[in-house]
This record gives sequence, structure tokens and C-alpha cells, in this order.
Amino acid sequence: MELRQLNTFCTVASTLNFTRAAEVLNYVPSNVTMQIKALEEELDVRLFDRLGKQLVLTAAGKRFLIHARSVLDKLDEARSVVHDNESLSGTLTISANEVICAYRLPAVFRRFRSQHPGVRLIFRSVPNQELKQTLFEGSSDIVYMLDEPIRSSGLAVEPLLEETFRLFAAPDHPLARQKELQLEDFHGEVFLTNEKGCPYRTMFDRSFEKEGIDSITYLEFQSAEAIKQCAISGIGIAFLPEIVTEAEVERGELVALPWQIPDLRVYTQMLWHKDKWLSPILLSFIEAAREVLA
Repeated sequence: MELRQLNTFCTVASTLNFTRAAEVLNYVPSNVTMQIKALEEELDVRLFDRLGKQLVLTAAGKRFLIHARSVLDKLDEARSVVHDNESLSGTLTISANEVICAYRLPAVFRRFRSQHPGVRLIFRSVPNQELKQTLFEGSSDIVYMLDEPIRSSGLAVEPLLEETFRLFAAPDHPLARQKELQLEDFHGEVFLTNEKGCPYRTMFDRSFEKEGIDSITYLEFQSAEAIKQCAISGIGIAFLPEIVTEAEVERGELVALPWQIPDLRVYTQMLWHKDKWLSPILLSFIEAAREVLA
């Protein structure tokens, strides 16, 4: 078993795509395929299932990933002892949900790359409710989440900034012309939200139930961009973070409704596994996120 095979395996596990992994590693795709095949033959187990065009880790692959990443982390740790840290190199895998990816992390990526151009960044867009598991599985080095303040015995959690959520509608929506809204004004309206299971959707449901509204009509989406575009089209009232709608509000395509959602405290938070060795690369990325977002 070779270290390059472990590195290739971890890269494929992060991208779940042989072609993309080859691009990241600067290999031809056939080289990646051969290395994974050789590793599977040596271990006498399938590490990936190929379900049509989709690549997924097997149960054995998930278990092996934890140890493979540990080996590579130890190697990075050893390298850092014998080399100065002025010119960092290596790979960092970051996971976040769609909103943080599009509206918070680009500035962090830009800051980090300007300081450490030799570091390879792999980004994975993961649903909010699955992000913590990627840390326990070892498929992410660090994740960013939108959620209530998180408490975990196995994860280090650092809140970076509070996010304001509002209700948004098209300018010609009947409620957009009112200076004040009452609970009864929302009866019969359609709310455009994330799917059930999303943490801030759960908080949205909870806040309206506390106010006495328990029969709400929803259109559910996986994408904040889809929610926003449907609100612009006049289909309903969007529940979104302000950061997502800043440009549309400025252009007059959306307006924030005069309604404060009670007891809604959502933060962009940075998480990593408590037992993970914080390599110079990871520490530098954490510091860049603090500088840009905190």
C-alpha cells in the first residue's frame, strides 16, 4: 500500500468523482482508476459503489477513510516538524451548505489563496443537516453551518457571525404595501422555504407555532436561489437570510416585509473534530475565516 494511493483514495472520497479527483491531483483519470482498483484488490474489499453515474463510499470505504485520513494527517504533521511553515502546501477539504458557499466563503477562499497559493482546496456543498457527520467520517477537515448555537462533545464549534432572517416578497405583493402586519394577514399566504429537516426551517415552524399559526401553506425547495426567484415571480413569501437577498432588495426586485420573526437566533458557525490534528494549513484557514467573517 502506497501513500499516493491513500491520497488518491481520500481525494476521490471527497469529490466522489474520478475525473474531478484526477484534475485535483493532476493525474489522468485512468491513473486514478488504477490506483483505486489496486487498493481495493489489496484490501480485498470494495471501497466505492458505482451507482450509474453516481459514486458513493461503501460501508467499508467509510471506515477505511477515517484511518487513511489519520495516516495522511500524521504525515503532514511530520512534514511540518522538519519544514518551516512559510510556504504551506497540501490539501484541505471544506464543506458547507449552499448559502455559506455562495455568500460567505468566497471572501475567505480569496484571502487564504492570496496567502498560501500552494495549498489545494477541495470544496463540497453538503446539506446543512449532514455536515457534522462528514467530520465524524473524516471526509471534511472543517465545515461551516447555519444553525442555532451548536453544542457537541465531539466537535469544536466557533460561532463567527449572527445571520438575520427575514420574510421577503415581490414589490407588488399585497403585503408589501402594508407598513404593519398582523398574524391574520398571513392566513392564506404561501411561504417559500427550505425542506423539513433544515435547522432554520425547523426554527421558522417553531416561531410561527408559538404565535398561534399552525396551518401554513408551504412550497419547499432545496435551493435558496430557487426560493428567491420564485418570490421575485410573485409565487409567495420567501424565508431567507438577508445576505442572500441584498442585491435583489437594492434593485427593487424584493422587499423585506415589516415582520420580525421571534426567537430566531441563527449563526454562521465553524466546526472541526476535537481529536483532529490542527495542521498549519488548517490553522491558517481557520484564522482566515476569523479575519474575514468574525
